[in-house]
Amino acid sequence: MGCHASTAPRAASITEREFGRTRDGTSAKIFTITNAHGAFAKVTEYGATLTELWVPDRIGKLGDVVLGYDRLADYEAAPFYLGAVLGRVANRVANGRFTLDGLTYSLATNRAPNHLHGGVRGFDKRVWSGTASGSSVTFALTSSDGEEGYPGTLQVRVTYRLTDDNELHIDYTATTDKATPINLTNHSFFNLTGAGQENILDHELMINATRYTPTTASLVPTGELASVVGTPLNFLRAHRIGNQIDEMLAVANGYDHNFVLDRRTVALSLAARVEEPTSGRQLEIWTTEPGIQFFSGNRFDGSFPGVGGVKYQRYAGFALEPQHFPDAINHPAFPSVVLRPGETFQSSTVYRFTVNRTKRD
Repeated sequence: MGCHASTAPRAASITEREFGRTRDGTSAKIFTITNAHGAFAKVTEYGATLTELWVPDRIGKLGDVVLGYDRLADYEAAPFYLGAVLGRVANRVANGRFTLDGLTYSLATNRAPNHLHGGVRGFDKRVWSGTASGSSVTFALTSSDGEEGYPGTLQVRVTYRLTDDNELHIDYTATTDKATPINLTNHSFFNLTGAGQENILDHELMINATRYTPTTASLVPTGELASVVGTPLNFLRAHRIGNQIDEMLAVANGYDHNFVLDRRTVALSLAARVEEPTSGRQLEIWTTEPGIQFFSGNRFDGSFPGVGGVKYQRYAGFALEPQHFPDAINHPAFPSVVLRPGETFQSSTVYRFTVNRTKRD
């Protein structure tokens, strides 16, 4: 799962090839974005999905730090949303219902009793149109009026860009012809040891949030904003993900919670920082979003072999998903997820990779 990065700078490049065909015969391309130092990301038109991301450890050895599959067929079949763009509304909508401008809309309850990640055929199951330019790839998608129960025709664009500083930028924009809820995010699972090598319980996590959104038993927010202090959700100071995870088993089978980010600006702000002590890899997540969902990979069960045939077991990776709060369309006090004609939805997230060169004993 590893190779050594070259120390000699090279020209950044993008290549493309066919990744595969869906069950209905639609072709999907995959793009490889390589920066000047040899780090690279692979992104596919299927789900606008990040399938691989290779960055160096403290000795310069490249490793794939996101979970993914070798075959498009596995992305079609698997239930884990690995690396995909989620929409039209990421996370949960309570009971698959919401009211907007006096009209009530019904959505699929694909994670009963709630609607999850856009429904039965959300953006993660669509073939987008990808175009490479410079050091970036832009995926475009049209979501028609009534698709998965949502109002309005939505035009969506998602751009991935890998910089020579080992930063992966994801920029989202969207417009609509009718008022509609929208909440887009990327659902990559990270493992800074190298995908599938170890579990993530020894990763040290900091989340820049003093509050979170408590949920019902079906993981829908109650509407309250509660303090993380004195709870296993307190990641204000970095500590092992595994330190208190057992205390969360009865709540959400592990961690699966939305954190209210402490923000002082509408610009990019630090949301979370993760370090893996053995490899020295560090990840910072910067975002314009008001919240971040932390999910500890509770549902992996060894099915659907990943890249290189690795079978992802419980806690094989963690997801940190910058987004608006779950079920925000049903909570007027939460930051609004409503997009109206004439407005442009904009959201940006940066995944910044560095290394701690000091090896711990």
